[in-house]
Amino acid sequence: GNTVSFDKDSTVQVFEATIRVLGSLLSAHRIITDSKQPFGDMTIKDYDNELLHMAHDLAVRLLPAFENTKTGIPYPRVNLKTGVPPDSNNETCTAGAGSLLVEFGILSRLLGDSTFEWVARRAVKALWNLRSNDTGSLGNVVNIQTGHWVGKQSGLGAGLDSFYEYLLKSYILFGEKEDLEMFNAAYQSIQNYLRRGREACNEGEGDPPLYVNVNMFSGQLMNTWIDSLQAFFPGLQVLIGDVEDAICLHAFYYAIWKRYGALPERYNWQLQAPDVLFYPLRPELVESTYLLYQATKNPFYLHVGMDILQSLEKYTKVKCGYATLHHVIDKSKEDRMESFFLSETCKYLYLLFDEENPVHKSGTRYMFTTEGHIVSVDKHLRESPWKEFFSEEAGQDQEGKSVHRPKAHELKVINSSSNCNRVPDERRYSLPLKSIYMRQIDQMVGLI
Repeated sequence: GNTVSFDKDSTVQVFEATIRVLGSLLSAHRIITDSKQPFGDMTIKDYDNELLHMAHDLAVRLLPAFENTKTGIPYPRVNLKTGVPPDSNNETCTAGAGSLLVEFGILSRLLGDSTFEWVARRAVKALWNLRSNDTGSLGNVVNIQTGHWVGKQSGLGAGLDSFYEYLLKSYILFGEKEDLEMFNAAYQSIQNYLRRGREACNEGEGDPPLYVNVNMFSGQLMNTWIDSLQAFFPGLQVLIGDVEDAICLHAFYYAIWKRYGALPERYNWQLQAPDVLFYPLRPELVESTYLLYQATKNPFYLHVGMDILQSLEKYTKVKCGYATLHHVIDKSKEDRMESFFLSETCKYLYLLFDEENPVHKSGTRYMFTTEGHIVSVDKHLRESPWKEFFSEEAGQDQEGKSVHRPKAHELKVINSSSNCNRVPDERRYSLPLKSIYMRQIDQMVGLI
């Protein structure tokens, strides 16, 4: 706490800072203070909740993102010292604004301070209330002042992925029924509007199921690509118990991996060719492989893991680590290795093969955040002294009584000596994100 400080003139993405930094601090704090010490002795001599204090300090510095927004949906970026930059963008993606509840909720419940969970939950509800009346779908980009959908694309990939993931994971952690109800409704509209292909996954005529990008209002197809982030979805289906479908959807992404030895950032299922050619060492396919192995214990998933591991070794390993593939076909590299490669890609691969790991021995005691940080699921997090505060709309509960809302001064940045170095703010990938149409590659053989 003495050597690291968040008191930096540095602008960070609220979402990335939350899932990468806040999540890791909270996870480490929970592991250190766990009386059972399942991972061997991880205690620290004279530990005085320093990591929890740092997490609190960081979260307070993120709170200005939730002020001065007419909808309660947060600004996408915040300066750790000065708050929301004056020239800030009023547009944010649904995943970025609506996937803060796991970390903010854990922090609130550990501190006994409802503020953090309250602002994160308000953002989720604000987004939820903006969904289409016709399809029940959400778009991918919204204006935080007007609530107007700027990006009307509804899909399972970038801009929406972790929104769905955190509805379910918030329920698993905190046991709030409304989170599960939202997830179930969202899952239903995903099945109704995004799913294409045959009815049953593993039998019947027609193409294997595929989840496409549609217009949130009409349900009409918007494009013919999927992105690599969607490969997380089979893992989410495992958590909800839809294992049959998960097996089948996972096989689709694995078939693409088999072809290139990596997952291109975007793949055009109509052209059967990549649209965007880089692979930044993403974990989603490995994560789904790991969860499917845990659910089925089918050795097929160990083979998939080996395959992925060998591709990574063969194509991405460099002198000082592993490199983003700039181009999945010619295998050229970029000089960058994202933090999620270590926190997720490597971790899920390791756990896939480590049968004896305490995580697996504990039954369902652990859950992973969207950034691969481990959190224990226990009664302690399910008790909140402020349940009634969350049932209200616009500061009132069902009986119309006014309930606690954090006051402005509670939301102001407090100066504190503890903090941490800046989060790597996502730089633009050097490859332009425009569709690069390649010549048609032969039909994908034996998809499944």
